[in-house]
Amino acid sequence: MSAEDPLIADLFEVDKRLTLKPVVDFNSYLRTAFADGPCRCHRCVEGNGEESSYSHQHSFEFDGRQAHRRFANTAGSDVLQVLKKAWLSYTKTDMKLTGELDLNCVKGFTDAALHPRLVVLLAASGLAREVDGIWQLQAQAD
Repeated sequence: MSAEDPLIADLFEVDKRLTLKPVVDFNSYLRTAFADGPCRCHRCVEGNGEESSYSHQHSFEFDGRQAHRRFANTAGSDVLQVLKKAWLSYTKTDMKLTGELDLNCVKGFTDAALHPRLVVLLAASGLAREVDGIWQLQAQAD
């Protein structure tokens, strides 16, 4: 055994907090928060997909494929609920419900491939918005 062995072991060590159920559930939630294809809600169908007047975008593009938000389970309060559980499990502290959101911390327990979906969902659900490069949590009324 050489002095390099502990360093090599650290490189391949997986953070055990990433396997905790609330963290796994959060990543699964992000995977299923969007469905394939453009939005087919009444407003989008009647407006031929024109979303410029909407307060929150409905259709998105991920990895060159169009997707739309599943409204039934992606309200800001729904996103907040799963995010709070994952945050508590990962950090062992309660998440602040107002003010700045530590997006780097959230990305720490989110699969890297899901980072684009995370950012889109935070804004589209109304849970958070970016102000001068800082993500701010919004009060949830629903």
